[in-house]
Amino acid sequence: MVSRFLLLVCLSLLARPALGAKAHVISFGKVLPVKLFIGPSEERTVPMTVRALLVDGDVKEFTTGKAHIVTDRILVVRRAFRLNNNLPGEFNPRRWVWQRGEWLLVDRLTGRITRLKLAYFDPFYSQATWFRDYAAYCGLSDDGTKIYGMVMQLGRNKPVLRQELGAASQGDEPDADCAAPAWEKNPVRVTFLPQRGQKAGFAIRGRSADPAPGSAEEE
Repeated sequence: MVSRFLLLVCLSLLARPALGAKAHVISFGKVLPVKLFIGPSEERTVPMTVRALLVDGDVKEFTTGKAHIVTDRILVVRRAFRLNNNLPGEFNPRRWVWQRGEWLLVDRLTGRITRLKLAYFDPFYSQATWFRDYAAYCGLSDDGTKIYGMVMQLGRNKPVLRQELGAASQGDEPDADCAAPAWEKNPVRVTFLPQRGQKAGFAIRGRSADPAPGSAEEE
């Protein structure tokens, strides 16, 4: 009886920290219309909307676009930020321009926000489409001359797919080289839609990808 009583006491003491742990609340602020500055000058803009990302009511980041729910614990959303546009010596008034950034991974259990490293992802030219824990997008080579069809999986540094799709236009328009990739399931496949080349589809099998039947890549 004494040993059983001591066991119950120990279990209750171990459970207290878990019961008293604070649950984090992840939420988004209201949608705000802003302007995305494009090109070398400050004259050209395109409309963009941003929302504040809050953890326990505190603003941690600004985001743009819709969030993607990966699991009941993890979501991903694209970061937006204001960039100081003043020259050295210019202080009043301070001018800010909105820019699009990388994708953020948000852990709703711990409240931690992590910036994702997506290979060849260009904040200006790339737009990602998510399915499950896969991100598909058109990436840009380091020298800015080639477009790659990319598929990355959360938790992996090596791409599931990296396929050259053609030459980059190097224009001033955001998302000019490639439309958002399209996902299908049963079977899982992704199709890339470059503006200056033929569409290319790939079947995704776990951690690898093959040209999908009937795609331009297979031909």
